[in-house]
Amino acid sequence: MAPLVFLLVGAAAALAAGRAGVRATSSWPAAVRCGLALMFTATGLAHFVGMREELVAMVPPALPAPELLVAVTGVLELVGAAALLWPRTAPWSAAGLALMLVAMFPANVHKALTQAGLPWDERLVPRTLLQAVFLAAALSVVVHHLRNRRAAPRD
Repeated sequence: MAPLVFLLVGAAAALAAGRAGVRATSSWPAAVRCGLALMFTATGLAHFVGMREELVAMVPPALPAPELLVAVTGVLELVGAAALLWPRTAPWSAAGLALMLVAMFPANVHKALTQAGLPWDERLVPRTLLQAVFLAAALSVVVHHLRNRRAAPRD
């Protein structure tokens, strides 16, 4: 749930900054990029501090070197977050982060199936819906870029 809060607060703050005169964050696509950047910064840092052990435990047992995988995905999230803030690299970053969300989804399934407490479906459905929101946000950056590119006059 915390990543969703970071996404929404980051986007809202960017829009507020845009209304206060910061042109770079005045549009919805720019605000979504800022929200995603904040979210991926927070989740990327969690790969190293705070939640590292929980994230390592989420890696399905079929995958080798869970500690290394968590470190690599953390670095990719941090690099991707930074690249989202530069309009020139933002669509590439968003596409890469979207692919990473899809690739990491099995870890969410593994967590839902192995975590005690609620029935697995009551754990998996919210995780799946959150992943869908994050994926949609990342893909919206790519789609916006492609639409703008198509609409731009050709020389």
